[in-house]
Amino acid sequence: MNHRAVLTIYKYEMARTKRTLFQSVVSPVISTCLYFVVFGSAIGSLITEVGGVSYGAFIVPGLIMLTLLTHSVSNASMGIFFPKFIGTIYELLSAPVSFFEIVLGYVGAAATKSTVLGLIILVTAHLFVPIEIAHPVWMLMFMVLTAITFSLLGFIIGIWADNFEKLQIIPLLIITPLTFLGGTFYSIDMLPPTWQTISLFNPVVYLISGFRWSFYELSDVSVLISLGAISLFLGSCLLVIWWIFRTGYQIKR
Repeated sequence: MNHRAVLTIYKYEMARTKRTLFQSVVSPVISTCLYFVVFGSAIGSLITEVGGVSYGAFIVPGLIMLTLLTHSVSNASMGIFFPKFIGTIYELLSAPVSFFEIVLGYVGAAATKSTVLGLIILVTAHLFVPIEIAHPVWMLMFMVLTAITFSLLGFIIGIWADNFEKLQIIPLLIITPLTFLGGTFYSIDMLPPTWQTISLFNPVVYLISGFRWSFYELSDVSVLISLGAISLFLGSCLLVIWWIFRTGYQIKR
């Protein structure tokens, strides 16, 4: 493996965060604080506890996952889209760097940035509500797996998109709605039976459920099913990326 090439791509993408510090870190943290103020105060006054956990603490895993999903996709998609947009990707493809090393550099940086942001929000949330993490190792594992998986998805979107409008379609119209409807601010057990069944077709439910279990041992579905769902999604993204580089889809044009 060309470790120097991977490290170069990784460092370049990480350096981009310093140039956009407000957008990459400060803005998500402020947005999360607003969620705590609005939802924690407004809804928390009506729903004091969920499963024996205060409502403010209950929504913390969902808010972290919301940020993790959206920023993993955004970081990875923007990272690979710009080289393709301005044409420098051809220099990268002609360099002695394998497809695996390219993906490892871009996705590794995107996942790192998202994971660090998730940890910052976790610390910030602790300033608002008391938080207990029953299984910290599982928590980190779910966080890292989710960051890697959705960074891979973002990489796919960045390759597929040929303009800025397409770059935002899937995150805005699919990922964000699924996250809000995936139990970020509530447990699906609170829904009528029909909607509970419908919610089980939302893949984000499994991510948030498993992540919330690592905090409070509360889950809407089995933890093993949650882990299996994210592993299946991870494998699917890897398969799609392999096909993209194998065929040169949206790259060798």
